[in-house]
Amino acid sequence: MTALYNWVFAPFQYGFMQSALFASIVIAMTCGVIGSYVVLRRLAFIGDALAHTALPGVVVAYLNGWNLFGGALAAGVMTALGIGWMARKSTLREDTAIGVIFTAMFALGIVLMSGTQSFRDLSHILFGNILGVDRTDVLLISSVAVAVLIVLVLLHKELELASFDSIQAEVMGIHTDFLRTTLLVLLAFTVVTGIQVVGVILTSALLVTPAATASLLTRDLRSMMIYAATIGACSAILGLIISFHYAVSTGATIVLICTGFFAFAVVIQRMRQNRTELS
Repeated sequence: MTALYNWVFAPFQYGFMQSALFASIVIAMTCGVIGSYVVLRRLAFIGDALAHTALPGVVVAYLNGWNLFGGALAAGVMTALGIGWMARKSTLREDTAIGVIFTAMFALGIVLMSGTQSFRDLSHILFGNILGVDRTDVLLISSVAVAVLIVLVLLHKELELASFDSIQAEVMGIHTDFLRTTLLVLLAFTVVTGIQVVGVILTSALLVTPAATASLLTRDLRSMMIYAATIGACSAILGLIISFHYAVSTGATIVLICTGFFAFAVVIQRMRQNRTELS
């Protein structure tokens, strides 16, 4: 028992692990909550798109000596607004608009990166650097998370109705276009913040997988958000502990644990279906 206790708590005697723990839990829970809307609206591709479209903003900020988070956030918000405008003003479907802007912005980022002297300087953007998070980063991540969650709480009823039945929402006078754009901007803030934790490549998994897991366990949106946030937080804690002891990538470990929870939920759902068929 003592050995297990030491194995679990030993990593967190270090200050950098404490900062990493707090930051990863905050962003994982935020991704779980807003990811529930992403799963309901079938926008799983949006997290990956916003994560990749932040790349040119990061490179521009890096080349000019600006704040990398600010550059990524500017590019992410511009992308979100562009997707919302294109989906609203053209005959294109939202997923098509995402695909067009995503590929263009990511290609721009690659072109800009090719002009830098070393790709290693930007590798933490691609793969994340949660163990390098300091108190300033923690404050920034917490501020963004609180702001995103406050807006989601204020717009919860409207977003819930628009997610399940957008036509009825419009009939009731709810501006679904405004809600869509607002949700995309909130996603941009969340994704850009998540890049610091798990990087561009794995942010979309943290946004989608816990929420997808929760959707297999419940159909109630509030319960789904609670489950997704809990799964994300547990994955973050276990990922930090395992990566510390076995010296493997923290971000990738967190995502793999999320995937493990998803596989477990699939098994549970299948068992429920079998019981229903037998009865």
